[in-house]
Amino acid sequence: MLIGERGNIGTFPPPPPGSHDSPIPPEEVVNGSGAYPSQNTDNFPAYDNYPLANGGSPQTREGHMMPYYDYPMPISSDKGSTVLRAHSGSNMTAADAPDLAYCNMILEAPVPPTADQVPWFCTCTLCKGGSKGPKGDRGDRGLPGQPGSPGRRGLTGPPGLLGFTGRPGMKGQKGDDGAKGDQGPMGLMGMKGEHGFKGDKGDMGVDGRPGVQGLPGEPGQCPASCESIRGPPGEVGLPGIVGPRGLPGMVGMPGMKGQKGHEGEVGVPGIPGKDGQKGDQGEQGVCHCKDGAKGADGHQGSPGLRGEKGEMGPQGHAGADGLNGEKGDVGMKGPPGPCSPAIQSAFSAKLADLYPVADLPIPFTSVIYNMQFHYNPFTGIYKAPVNGTYVFSYHLVMFTRVLRVGLFHNFKPIVKSTELASLGSVSQQVVLHLSMGDEVWLQVRDTTSNGMYANSEASSTFSGFLLYPDSCDVPLSRELSDPIDGTYTWGELEAPATPAP
Repeated sequence: MLIGERGNIGTFPPPPPGSHDSPIPPEEVVNGSGAYPSQNTDNFPAYDNYPLANGGSPQTREGHMMPYYDYPMPISSDKGSTVLRAHSGSNMTAADAPDLAYCNMILEAPVPPTADQVPWFCTCTLCKGGSKGPKGDRGDRGLPGQPGSPGRRGLTGPPGLLGFTGRPGMKGQKGDDGAKGDQGPMGLMGMKGEHGFKGDKGDMGVDGRPGVQGLPGEPGQCPASCESIRGPPGEVGLPGIVGPRGLPGMVGMPGMKGQKGHEGEVGVPGIPGKDGQKGDQGEQGVCHCKDGAKGADGHQGSPGLRGEKGEMGPQGHAGADGLNGEKGDVGMKGPPGPCSPAIQSAFSAKLADLYPVADLPIPFTSVIYNMQFHYNPFTGIYKAPVNGTYVFSYHLVMFTRVLRVGLFHNFKPIVKSTELASLGSVSQQVVLHLSMGDEVWLQVRDTTSNGMYANSEASSTFSGFLLYPDSCDVPLSRELSDPIDGTYTWGELEAPATPAP
């Protein structure tokens, strides 16, 4: 207690409570009552780093020697009385030793001395025979001691529960290409595939160079007889190429008159003819009878034929006007009459760039007519301004390459044309009904069949115009239609049906 409050012993760490070096009693002594129990010093750690002076008290630290006083140490005698024992090396005897009143005087001093001025035996709480003072206040808790040596390794605990699956990390960078591996064993032969479709006829190859003239043959030997022997007939050769159509021949001489043919069979009876015209009236008969008796009445004759219609007589005088009749019902609405369309649209353009790319509309950049600007020469697409009927046509020249071209409406093929000759042309004309915002363009199949050509003597054109709109009214909406989304592909047309044999 004195060391913790008044002593100036440097910066050394204090010893643990209850050790030989600490004057502070342990916790069980402070909290309990009775004599101080004996301590087992084997469990206390040794503090070998505390520098102690030879023969000095354990209160001395850091190599500083505590002032050595020749005070006797009190010891217990066999008779129960307290005997003071002098320190070894001192001149003090038991008869000259002061009693314990000195310690009481130090404790009762108005200014308590420092710890280095208090004798060792005055701070000993184990001395017997002295008067037991009152229990002091609980001192401050000492500083924590140095950590002990590590204990034995404990048993391995059971494995913990499986943690949550973490989020997938970011995709790493592409690694370097590995070395080429060894060639694997040959796989099993697959099943025979189905017959593929017949491919298009390939382009005619370039004429090859003439071959080297062969070596002359061996001289022939004269046969025994000079008569020629006819050899076996050769195999029939392949049919030659069909020649061009010949010119018409001259008109031949008329042939001789043929012999008279056999008499034909009797024909089917004909249809009865129509009644003949009425004959002229005969002359009136002359009666030479005089005053004869009146004969009996004859039978009534059959009525005569109806006479012909007589000529119309002169027009009579106009009669008086009659009364007005009642108003009739309203008739049905008649078909609309012809009208002048409020919107007109037409275009025509020529090809300027040869051999266009595939899977894109062909731009005809050389504009001939595009007054309404409904055709875009940079993209090659025509956009319909109104709902109506339109006419489109193309006339294209091809050279050195195969040409396969088609007219497309909103990514759907409408008509296609193919020309395989090295120099030729294709043309088509089609009538379509378009809605406002529909698109029409031309497109080639691929880069091997894009032989579209043009020069100063031959032109490839694309044209179209509005034949008539669905309505003569001007469209009220001025909003631009959204572009049509799709993929530029060649597509397939529906093949025409083949008639059964």
